[in-house]
Parts: sequence; C-alpha cells; structure tokens
Amino acid sequence: MMKAACFRRFGGPEVLELVDLPDPHPGPGEVRIAVRAAGVNASDWKKRAGLMDRELPQTLGYEAAGVVDELGEGVRDAAVGDRVLGFCADGAAQAESAVLSSYAPVPPSLDLAVAAALPAAVETAVRALDRLGVGGGATLLVNGASGNVGSAAVQFAVARGARVIGTAGPANHAAVRAWGAEPLAYGDGLVERVRALAPGGVDLALDVAGSGVLPELVELAGGPGHVLTVADAAGAREHGVVFSRGDSGRALHALDGIGAMVAAGAFTPPPVRTFPLAAIADAHRAGEEGGTRGKIVLVVD
Repeated sequence: MMKAACFRRFGGPEVLELVDLPDPHPGPGEVRIAVRAAGVNASDWKKRAGLMDRELPQTLGYEAAGVVDELGEGVRDAAVGDRVLGFCADGAAQAESAVLSSYAPVPPSLDLAVAAALPAAVETAVRALDRLGVGGGATLLVNGASGNVGSAAVQFAVARGARVIGTAGPANHAAVRAWGAEPLAYGDGLVERVRALAPGGVDLALDVAGSGVLPELVELAGGPGHVLTVADAAGAREHGVVFSRGDSGRALHALDGIGAMVAAGAFTPPPVRTFPLAAIADAHRAGEEGGTRGKIVLVVD
C-alpha cells in the first residue's frame, strides 16, 4: 500500500486527505517511480472544486519526478534506479508511487523538485509553439512571458531563432530580458507599446495569461489565424482564435533532453516552492491565493 492525495467530496482545500491505496504497477511501455516530487497545477484545485471531472473519489497529479523501481513490459530506455521525470496519465502522481506513461532522464546535477516542475509547462509551451509554427525569423508576442508556461515558451522560441516580445510585470522584466526576449508592460496601451518595438506588428502571438487581450493580439498579428491561447477558451471562441488544451495532440517529445538542457544552463526552470505531501491542503491554498512566483511542488521523503 502507498499514501496518495485524494478527495472524496468537492470543496475547498480542507477536503484533501492522504489515503492508503494499492501500489500501482506499470503497463507495457510504462515505468513506476518512487515519487520524490510532484508538480501542483491550477487544474488540481479546479478538479477539487468540482469544475472538471465529476466522479468521486479522485486522486491528483499529472507530473512527477522520482526513481524508477519497476519496469513495464518492453521498456528498454530506462532501468531500475534511474532518475526520471514525466507524466502520470491516470492523474495520481501526488503519491508515494506513480506510473509514468511518458518519461525522460534527469541528470544527476538536477534537483528532483525542480525536475517535477518541468513536464507540464514544457509540454504546453512546445505544443503551442509547434501549433503556431514558430521558427527562425518569426516575431512572436508572448502575453504572460514570466510565468511557468510563458517563460518556457520564451526560451524555446528564442532557441528556435525567433524574435520574442513578452509582456510581464516590471519586476520580471530583467528575467524576460535574460531569456533573450524584449519585455513590455501589460495593460492598457499594449498595441502601441508593441508597435513601438515592431512597427509592422508581429507574425504570431501566444496568450498564456488569459488576461482578455485576444482582440489586441489579433490586431497585432494580422488575424486570428496567427494567434493561439492556452488560457482563454471563451475568448478563443469569441474571437476565432485557436485554443490549445492538453488532452489532444500533446507534445510529449518536449520532455526529450529538457533535463540535460537545464543541467547545461541552456534552459532556466521556474523557481519552486515546496510543501510536504502531507501538507497538500496548504499547497492548494498557496496556489489559489496567488502571489507565489514559480511552481508549487509537493515533495515525498
């Protein structure tokens, strides 16, 4: 048996508990890990509040990092004892053990709490850039450039040879600049500020923040077909913009090599704020209250 985060009724963080569940076992092509860290995302508290899946009870967690302790049939690219990060398809990563359906190695120099903060943000960013067709010579506007997904999108777009303009709060402009992008303040007057840097507008725009600026992004990018959002489904429908979500066409190849990139200094991960698995309710409260820069991660001793 193992301890796992669970809720049996919908509500606030107080409904979260640790329960005993049977140890999971990997299927073909999967690995099981002894979880050392698991990422916490906004979808976790949306699920807990009853805004997503309606069945009960539910476990939590789609991304984790840890040490492989069981191999599924046919696995040749991992061995027991390997440190890996990846995705838990059954949404039960916030536990002492988890089965990863997609995974990649973690270099010895990379802390596993940092590794657990990478999969969701990296996959979302790469999926968005792939869908937009971001490549060398393009000018990309990223709305929300300093968050977990936005910072990943900026860094991957720069690595592809794109010119990147990113909106962020003033306190984060230095970080955006360090990633190779040109920072701008968000808020009223965005179109004018962008045109001061790119008089002809931009080729493509990515909305990560969901802050209601899709009309401005459409204007700057020359039409809704050049804009994608990962955060504003309603706005996408209203303005004819593509909305990309993680349940279709996932960019799982994004995991390949990300650990080595971080270890080599070629990619800067978000800062992490850690909570013990037993303090999952506190982690949810911190995430919902906002104000935490970076990623909330649960750690398992």
